[in-house]
Amino acid sequence: MRVLIVEDHPDILANLYGFLEPKGYQLDSARNGYGGLALASEHDYDVIVLDVMLPGLNGLELCQKLRTELGKLTPVLMLTARDTLSDKVAGFDSGADDYLVKPFSLVELEVRLKALVRRSAASHTVHAAMRFGELSFEPDTQEASRAGVPVVLTKTGYTLLRCLLAAAPRIVTRESLEHAVWGDNRPDSDALRTHIHALRQAIDKPFATPMLKTVAGVGYKLVQPDAPAGEDSVAARDEKR
Repeated sequence: MRVLIVEDHPDILANLYGFLEPKGYQLDSARNGYGGLALASEHDYDVIVLDVMLPGLNGLELCQKLRTELGKLTPVLMLTARDTLSDKVAGFDSGADDYLVKPFSLVELEVRLKALVRRSAASHTVHAAMRFGELSFEPDTQEASRAGVPVVLTKTGYTLLRCLLAAAPRIVTRESLEHAVWGDNRPDSDALRTHIHALRQAIDKPFATPMLKTVAGVGYKLVQPDAPAGEDSVAARDEKR
């Protein structure tokens, strides 16, 4: 597995090298955002480990450039000392796929890296185009749109959208979505909520009528834009959690 590490703290960088390199990982590293951007533009990596607080170009800005300017879909694991919901939302909105709070376990970091790479490989499996109402998703190219307007998501966002489209208009339970994203290595309870928030921001906020509905205590589902609001239409409450 080839990994790019963008981290300015020398002790953390040394620990990552000392733990991962003996296990056979091929590592490149940069100590600032611009250096990381240059390496990512020149080489293809299986996964990127990215610190949020970087000199020159911070991790959020770097991740955005990876997605929007370079068009890179490489999975990104973001490292940060900040653990509030708003910080996680900012990370996922920038294009990150997973989030690990410092201090962290090196064993957990490796587990998450492997999971990200597995999901990335699975996303390249050939599938037919998926459509429901105004939403469409091309699994082969990882391109989504609503009413013809492109929707840009993280890899996790695409996974969630694919699961919801496959079941639409039926409900997909929280447990099913968590398993689709993380397998048996499920993170804390806020992680799915944070990704759903980011997905809702992308597919609903720019439009007049929401399609992603929360079914309280059960899970989520997609509905037609012109469907009447029901008891399960509690998106606003979900945003406040």
